[in-house]
Amino acid sequence: MSESTVIRVALCDDHGIVRGGLKRILDAEDDLEVIGEAGNVHDAVALADSERPDVFVMDISLPDGNGISATAEVRRASPNTRVLILTVHDDVAYLRRAFEAGADGYMVKDAADAELVTAIRQVATGQQYVHPTLGAALLAADAPPVRLHGPGGNLSAREVEVLRFIALGLTNGEIAEQLYVSVRTVETHRTHIHQKLNIRRRAELVRYARNAGLLDEGHSTS
Repeated sequence: MSESTVIRVALCDDHGIVRGGLKRILDAEDDLEVIGEAGNVHDAVALADSERPDVFVMDISLPDGNGISATAEVRRASPNTRVLILTVHDDVAYLRRAFEAGADGYMVKDAADAELVTAIRQVATGQQYVHPTLGAALLAADAPPVRLHGPGGNLSAREVEVLRFIALGLTNGEIAEQLYVSVRTVETHRTHIHQKLNIRRRAELVRYARNAGLLDEGHSTS
């Protein structure tokens, strides 16, 4: 962060209307100043090299690459620049990859305006920031997995979580909310569970989950 009390912020998103909205939010704060915008990886790296912003707010989906690889390039061009990923991707895998590339923060675009401002201020001071729901999901993903297997192979830790929620009677939408992922992701996990266990009916899945101890009192997926 620069010695000035004003945090110099750069934006990278391939949608001009998104950048415009972010700029209005940030410029309304006395201690934040948007000093440049980019719509692709190439321009983002050039902007980082020329302006050396304190914080670079970076989208993941870009026309000439992605924000994760761009993060590494930005950090090489301007080592003191902090990178905050702002994206629609609410998946722990993306979060992990972003931090491995050198990001300092990760949040999803449906967060409140005040949360974005807080995240920028936090990473500017050298701290890390993780969207609260993704932080919870990360802890769950890092928990020791329950090992289950069927004719089609071993269930992943996330598939075990989904199986338990199915057995508890949750809908795909409710499971998605519990795990902070999209409904489509839950549907994919559900398909894999059916294939690996060679079980088609929900009643049989419930019986399998009960026999595996997933419904025992005190069992937790996190």
